[in-house]
Amino acid sequence: MKTSLAKNTRAGNQTSVKNDSTFVKYALAQRIIPVKKEYLELTRLIERLHRRFLDVLRAELNRMGVKDINGVQALLLANIGEEDIVIRDLVERGYYQGSNVSYNIKKLSEMGYLEQERSTHDRRSVRIKLTEKALGVVASIRELEDRHAKSLAEFNISGEDLENVSGTLCRLERTWTDYIHYGDM
Repeated sequence: MKTSLAKNTRAGNQTSVKNDSTFVKYALAQRIIPVKKEYLELTRLIERLHRRFLDVLRAELNRMGVKDINGVQALLLANIGEEDIVIRDLVERGYYQGSNVSYNIKKLSEMGYLEQERSTHDRRSVRIKLTEKALGVVASIRELEDRHAKSLAEFNISGEDLENVSGTLCRLERTWTDYIHYGDM
């Protein structure tokens, strides 16, 4: 009698587990559908925001009368900032791909925005730093960033709002990085 009760109890639990498993799959599917839609919208928004930010930089360059560089190159200068940096570090930080950064650094050097110096220890390594001309552009970009931060506050976008968005984007970046390094998870 105990054996048959135990079998029935186990069988009942298996049915319950099966129903629970089906419920979990259903609930997960219901959660994934809206996430997928929002995820697709977010990836498109990220692309649009990047292009729009380059447009903002281009407009600022035009306002300053700087016609010889584009938004991507201005952003590169801003990312270098006041550092004396090895080109490889820009690539490793994830800002740029090797071929893009090499082309833009060559052009920026030719136009007088960057100084290059080969490392004495490793002739393959090139250190770059901004010239006075470039520092003026970067200072204007920093002022632009300050004006934009102030206008965000005027539109009731708080630091906490921006932290939440940044946190979500950092988690998304981590997900994409994990996918690149480890494949589908």
